[in-house]
Amino acid sequence: MDQNSLISVIILGIIEGLTEFLPVSSTGHLILAAELLNFKGPAETTFKVVIQLGAIMAVLVVYAQRFIGVGLGALQAKPDDIAFIRNLALAVLPAMVIGVFAYDAIKLMLENPTIVAVMLIVGGIAILIIEKIAPAPVIHGIEQLSWRNALLIGLFQCMAMIPGVSRSGATIMGSLMMGVERKTAAEFTFFLAAPTMVAATAYDLLKTWDQLNFDDLTGIAIGFVVAFLTALLVVKSLISVVGRFGFAPFAWYRIALGSVALAYLTFA
Repeated sequence: MDQNSLISVIILGIIEGLTEFLPVSSTGHLILAAELLNFKGPAETTFKVVIQLGAIMAVLVVYAQRFIGVGLGALQAKPDDIAFIRNLALAVLPAMVIGVFAYDAIKLMLENPTIVAVMLIVGGIAILIIEKIAPAPVIHGIEQLSWRNALLIGLFQCMAMIPGVSRSGATIMGSLMMGVERKTAAEFTFFLAAPTMVAATAYDLLKTWDQLNFDDLTGIAIGFVVAFLTALLVVKSLISVVGRFGFAPFAWYRIALGSVALAYLTFA
């Protein structure tokens, strides 16, 4: 791997780690940044998928005690912990099913920065609207979600298969519309990210493994580690930011970035 590729991999890893848990679309940022950096490797679309798992792994570290507690509680048949696991499993299910059937279409969209720019703007407007019309929160814990709520949130997550939508943004906004309070909505999207991206990464690597060379794997590994370390600094701080300012600042950022990107892609 040459020096320029290494620098691009590190920059993209940092961008992924900073944006994965924000409702601004980490995939969209990766696509736009790759366009600016003229990044065409290593194994570009696989790289964009796999390094997201690096950022997700930060959740497993930061919330390790929570996951262990839920697992032990489920073994002891504690209702709240069983409900937590049930809701997580139900919310992951739609992405797994749709992802298998829409895999090729999703990969093609990952190569289209114009789709990203448009969806950043559309998603920003949607966040502003939902912030205004969302009902008062009545659900204050993941274990309080009904199985229907969990499945619907999983369907909202599937919207993020369109790059630029934002996985965390789609799940959080869907949660707010169901009366989930902000902190719980943000935490649920964190926890939901882990099984979703493990499955997506495993499936993508299975499909592309025979096409990857040593440089590809090295670049993916470096991006993975950089994304993980960067995300460690972001995960918990997002909860406090969301609690204090809500999601409107992210919406305006999306609209501004999408507008600039669309102008650049149109006239450059």
